[in-house]
Amino acid sequence: MDRVADELAIRTLVASYADAVNRRDQDQWASTWSAGGVWNLAGTEVAGRDAVVQLWAGAMGSFEFVVQLVYQGTIEFTDEGATGRWYLNEHLRGQGEESGRFTIGCYEDEYVLEDGRWVFARRDYKVLYNDDRPGTTAGTVIP
Repeated sequence: MDRVADELAIRTLVASYADAVNRRDQDQWASTWSAGGVWNLAGTEVAGRDAVVQLWAGAMGSFEFVVQLVYQGTIEFTDEGATGRWYLNEHLRGQGEESGRFTIGCYEDEYVLEDGRWVFARRDYKVLYNDDRPGTTAGTVIP
């Protein structure tokens, strides 16, 4: 295997996931998951791509505004695939709310090759910092 190409493909996968969140592109977001993918969203765990997408759609529907910014990450290859860890922040505002919140979180990932491309086999999201004081995201949303 070409580890440099594999690492680039995984980094592109993570970027594609965040891009889909920011654009609310459900099809693109779903395409980042394996058929049996497991998503643990801050303590709520679901398995299987359909259940993962359903949880995401429900969560995204509760926000007027969300942007996810991914920062540094690490990738390690294993005999079964690869693992990774990514730090990110999100700016969020719920539907009908005047203020929102800012979070810093971390994804712990497992990746597998499926149909010749790297996808998420598992993502565990942990919130490391949450700021939901009024005024955090009181600006104007520009679609």
